[in-house]
Amino acid sequence: MSMMSEFKAFAMRGNVIDLAVGVVIGAAFGKIVSSLVDQVIMPPIGMVIGGIDFSSYKWVMKAAGPDGKGEVALQYGAFFNTIIQFAIVALAIFLVIKLMNRLIRKEEAAPAAPAADVVLLTEIRDILKAKA
Repeated sequence: MSMMSEFKAFAMRGNVIDLAVGVVIGAAFGKIVSSLVDQVIMPPIGMVIGGIDFSSYKWVMKAAGPDGKGEVALQYGAFFNTIIQFAIVALAIFLVIKLMNRLIRKEEAAPAAPAADVVLLTEIRDILKAKA
């Protein structure tokens, strides 16, 4: 089998395509969550703590030079925004997995009918017990 045909067989398997779709949807969902945190959640929090954009909070360890370059700062406000974004994504994934597990349990709840040979053997056993 040539390298190209092996790659084609690998790329066309269902799992790889599902993974690719998941990555694309995850990237889009990440942008939505970033927008939600930066533009919807953090402005009211910033208003409550002093009317400043919280993502601009930082601890300046070395001030910028006269040309405006060279500042060294710990940007804890942006870090806090990222933590909130992570928490929202983690909650969304948790809820999706919980829903999937609930659906899977319902499907597994219905017991499968016994195989024909098992039914036949059970009948033979019952007849033998009745004769004894």
